[in-house]
Amino acid sequence: MEAIDRKSILDLLLTKSALKQDIFQDTQKVFLDLKKVLFEEVSSLKANITDDRIRMQYIDKGEFEAQVFVGSDVLLFHRHTNVFLLPESHPYWELDYLKENSNKGYFGIIYIYNFLAQSFIQGRMEDPGYLIGRIFINCEGHFFIEGKGPLGSSFKDLENREINDEILKEIILTSFAYAVDFDLLTPPFEMVSQINVRQIQAISASLSMQTGKRLGFKFEKEENDFF
Repeated sequence: MEAIDRKSILDLLLTKSALKQDIFQDTQKVFLDLKKVLFEEVSSLKANITDDRIRMQYIDKGEFEAQVFVGSDVLLFHRHTNVFLLPESHPYWELDYLKENSNKGYFGIIYIYNFLAQSFIQGRMEDPGYLIGRIFINCEGHFFIEGKGPLGSSFKDLENREINDEILKEIILTSFAYAVDFDLLTPPFEMVSQINVRQIQAISASLSMQTGKRLGFKFEKEENDFF
């Protein structure tokens, strides 16, 4: 085994650790831009909604999260605090773009979750939400998305696409459309046919039977998830 010396540690700190800090700061900037575009798109859509029953609201939750009420849905945009390396098995390692420089395989990540608006409004803490997409951003600002529907199929060109405000607008509107079109389904009768006293008392107090758009939905099991 090769001996580890101070120079080896310094080299790692000056390369890999510095790289991760750069990607973290770049992802932080992208998230700030994302929140700006979110606010603009929500404001524009809201100005054209004449039915006051239709929710359209942007809420800045701080450095790592933003919430958007879109009709009967809530979308949460969440920036992860860490930087990740793609696993060796990921097909993007076959791209010349990553083969020429493995540092381009490190990414900051922004997650997009979908919840029911009533879950937040009524404080139904047990209601599930669903990951509908995650945005990967590398040291050059190149990106791709793993996700559901158009989110997972329209943003795969890591080599040639760099993230910017126009791309963020496209991601946001695609997310809105997916959430609104992702319908609430009735759970199987057998899953809700039995209830205990504590549960019925809780329902009576808060009118909050656990509800999700897909009871039993597993993100990683559906078709066209990741690649």
